[in-house]
Amino acid sequence: MKVLITGCRGQLGIELGRQLKNLNQESQKKIVLIETDLDTLDITDSLQVQNLLTREQPEVIINAAAYTNVDGCETDELKAFRVNAIGAQNLSTVAYKIGAKLLQVSTDYVFDGTGNSPKREYDPINPQSIYGKSKALGEKLVIQTNPRYFILRTAWLYGEGNNFVRTMLKLAQEKDEINVVNDQIGSPTSTVDLASCIINLINTEQYGIYHATCEGECSWYDFAKKIFALKKVKVKVNPISTKELNRSAKRPAYSVLENFMLKLIDLNNFRQWEDALEEYLGSY
Repeated sequence: MKVLITGCRGQLGIELGRQLKNLNQESQKKIVLIETDLDTLDITDSLQVQNLLTREQPEVIINAAAYTNVDGCETDELKAFRVNAIGAQNLSTVAYKIGAKLLQVSTDYVFDGTGNSPKREYDPINPQSIYGKSKALGEKLVIQTNPRYFILRTAWLYGEGNNFVRTMLKLAQEKDEINVVNDQIGSPTSTVDLASCIINLINTEQYGIYHATCEGECSWYDFAKKIFALKKVKVKVNPISTKELNRSAKRPAYSVLENFMLKLIDLNNFRQWEDALEEYLGSY
C-alpha cells in the first residue's frame, strides 16, 4: 500500500510516520510511505497537488496538514480557508481522479460547544470561530469531491511537538503559580491512539465521518492538575474563566465527542484519556 501524508512534521504526522514505519518492520505487507510538508507540498497550490499526486499515485492520502492557530485564523481568514478548506479540496479532487482514498483530519471546533452531552457524528455542526468554519468547509468540500473519504474529528491533541502538556511542564519550571481555564470541557487525545485509529480505518472501505478522541472528559484545569500529579510536579494551579483569558477566537465550552461510529464498526481503539496521558508522560 502506498500512503502519502501531508503535514508530516506536525504532531500527528510524526506519529503516523513512526507507526507506519514500525508496521513495515513487523509485517510482510509492504507500506510505501511518502511524507510531505509545506516545503515539499503546498496543499493550497492545486497544480502542485495535481502534479505530485499524479506522479506518485498513492492509494491513500492522509491530510494531517492544517492551519491550527485558532486565534491566528481570526486575523488571517484567507490563510485559514485556503489551508483548511481549499487545501482539503485540492487533495480530495486529485484523490478522486487517481482512485485514492482520502483521510481528512477535522476538529471538535465544527460544533458550537453548547449542551452537556457528547456530540455524535450525526449531530448538526455550528462552528463559531474562523478556524471551526474553515475546517467545516473543508469537510463539506471533501464530501462533495470524493466518495472514498474518511473524516476524523479529533480534539485536544498532544504528541511529539508543541502542545498543552509540554507547555504546562515548561511553565511549572518557570513559575510558582499557573492560571488555567476551568470552563472548557473536552477530551485530551494522544496522537498514538489517533494514528492507530487512522491506520485501522484506511485498511477498510468504511467511509464516512468519525469522532476520534480518547475516552472521558475534563477541563483544561483538570488536565493540567493530572499532568502535574503524574509527573509529581509541585506548582499552584489556579482555575480561571475563558472570559478572564480574553482570547480573540471563541472556544467551544463543551466539546466532548463520542466515538459512536467507531463503536458501531468495532474499531474504537481509544483508551481513557488518563491512561494515554500516563503512558505519554512516562516516555517524556
